[in-house]
Amino acid sequence: MNDSRIDLNLLATLEVLLAEQNVTKAADQLHLSQPAVSAQLARLRDLFDDPLLLPTRRGMIPTAKAIELAPQLRDALDHVRNALHSHQDFDPGKAELTVSIGCSDYIQAAVVMPFVLALRQTAPGVRVAVRHLVPELVEQQLGNKEVDLVIATPERSAPHLRTCHLFNETYVLIGRHGHPRLKSGMTIDEYVELEHVVVSPRGGDFETPVDSALATLGYRRNVVVSAASFLLLPEIVLDSDLVALVPRRLFLRQSEKLMMVDLPWLGEQFNVSLIWHERCHRHAGHRWVRNLIGSLVGDHDKGGSRVAEPESDHAPHINGS
Repeated sequence: MNDSRIDLNLLATLEVLLAEQNVTKAADQLHLSQPAVSAQLARLRDLFDDPLLLPTRRGMIPTAKAIELAPQLRDALDHVRNALHSHQDFDPGKAELTVSIGCSDYIQAAVVMPFVLALRQTAPGVRVAVRHLVPELVEQQLGNKEVDLVIATPERSAPHLRTCHLFNETYVLIGRHGHPRLKSGMTIDEYVELEHVVVSPRGGDFETPVDSALATLGYRRNVVVSAASFLLLPEIVLDSDLVALVPRRLFLRQSEKLMMVDLPWLGEQFNVSLIWHERCHRHAGHRWVRNLIGSLVGDHDKGGSRVAEPESDHAPHINGS
């Protein structure tokens, strides 16, 4: 291949074409006419001596060479983008930026909500797209740019991702005021006799890591409802004698509406972290976003108030929060 024939604009077009597999959609994303994108595709086919994309009834499919090129092309262009953005200052008051965040409903309420409210005051041009976290696909979601940032519980190492600890979360037991058996200083025997609601993000599970911990002590709690979301719990417990063990940060502002009981004998907790791809690491705007989230919700006494350098290169596969 003659290097003098390489045009970065052509490579950027190829990246979008491989993602969209449709000339019309690629043209819309690139803000070009369809004939212009078709002409660039013709030049790319000549450059790589391969059809790259083959027409079908429903669009186009990549050739074997195109599939092989895709990750290399994405990485190369990401390095170029990082080089262009890394030296730039970020002015939050004037900047326009869209950040996609993958997280659970709990994180949306406990972390993303205060972050969004702060953005309206400090960075009105920054938009946030919240996407559902798919635990098994986190690496893929970050790698293919479906999300820019994940906020979740780290589990196993994935060296090509980066992570920064935000906070450690503990649990509190909630129920309605006037519940006949809910009280402070509850023993473990009293706790397991209550009727419980648990949250199963995957749907239908009646056991959680808390149940596994109780089992090691010889206890089994009475779980009668498996809910799909933490956000459903207040309505469930307010109109019944059911109780729920929930992340503390999620319901701190609802103490007037709900009765909250600490369980000192329950040592279960989990860690919440920021997780992102290398392509966003040096981007001034994304760095500013990570720092703002840390300053709002991080464990300030553990370095969570600011995402300091060097940030860890080890990030996890996700099990959800």
